[in-house]
This record gives sequence, C-alpha cells and structure tokens, in this order.
Amino acid sequence: MITDDARLVDAGACQVETWMRFNRGGRELWALPGCNLSGNLEITLGGGRTRDDAEGRATDTVLQAKTLFKPLETNGWGAGLVVGSVRNSIIHANANLIGDVYAYVPVSFSWRDDRFVLHTNLGTLHDKAAQRYRMTWGVGTETQLGAATWLVAETFGQNSGRPYWQVGVRHWLVRDRVQVDATVGDRWGGDARQRWVSVGLRLLTARLLD
Repeated sequence: MITDDARLVDAGACQVETWMRFNRGGRELWALPGCNLSGNLEITLGGGRTRDDAEGRATDTVLQAKTLFKPLETNGWGAGLVVGSVRNSIIHANANLIGDVYAYVPVSFSWRDDRFVLHTNLGTLHDKAAQRYRMTWGVGTETQLGAATWLVAETFGQNSGRPYWQVGVRHWLVRDRVQVDATVGDRWGGDARQRWVSVGLRLLTARLLD
C-alpha cells in the first residue's frame, strides 16, 4: 500500500518489502529493505527499476526514516512521522544525490481487536524539478477476512490532479515472517490505460540487533 501505517518493524529486526507492478506500456520492480535500529527508528534504503515504453528505463533510490509518537494499540490509535527522499535517475539526472524530499504523518486507528484498521496520511512533497511543494494524502483500510488473510483498500493523491485507488488481498504464508499480496489500481475517472496490477512479497526477520 502507498498509505503508510503507524507501526514499525520489531526492535532490532529487519524486513524487505518487494513488489512488481505491471501496467500498459511498462512495469516496475521495487525492493525496500528496512531495519528498526533503536526500537523507535526504522531506516529504509532501497529503490526500484522502471521500464516505460515511452520514457525508457529509470532507477529510483529511496532513503527514509520513520519514528512513532504513539505506537498503534489494539482498539486504540497510533501516530508517527516519516521523512525521506526519492531520487529518479532521469528526472534528477543533473541534480545532486538528493531528489524529491517528503514528510508525512501516519495516523492509524484499530477496531474490533485489529480486525479492522484505518490508516490516514497527511504530508508534503518538495518537487525538485518543478521547484514547488505539493500536499500529499492517503486513506487506507485493512479488513480481516480469515485467520491469515486481509482485504486492503486505499485512495491517495496530491492537492492537484485526480487521486488514485487500489484494492487487493494480503495473506500471511508464515505468520509474522512471510507475507504475499496482490492488488489492482487505477486513477479515479481514468481508463484501462492507467490501470495497474501488482504482486508483492514481504519478509520479516526475528530480532537481529541487540
């Protein structure tokens, strides 16, 4: 999901989130490894490779830090702060290593013993190429369908242009260790040319760092 949650990887543990996204005229492959180094600071460093029939191939590099003001509690709520940068090899080819810089606040709410969770994001993005700031937002939900299966849905966008939506299924192959998901998404009011399908894999470790 694009909409983030008010959760962190367990203290001293790491994760790798990977996914492939397919749309008409292109595809993307992403890998985002991250570790919770101190108990309340999750650092992510990774990126993606994209291929577009019109624009060619590009590489995105992501560096992100996430902390929590209040961890999400069952039947309660949580909030945090995320700051990061994403650099595109085509858009930022003539710039320094810093690309677009972003920050947002994820706030999550839990109901029915975590069987339904709502996530909201509100933040800002500095578009380096356009030299302007954009407001970013997202609203997502997780609804438990079975012991290890969840329905996920979200809508997200910026303060200009039509927003996007995405819906799919997430399933634990190994509880708290191996997770797979599949989604379909599009732009509100868009057509089949903007539609995408994605499949993802998430791997989590036990505590590695003391």
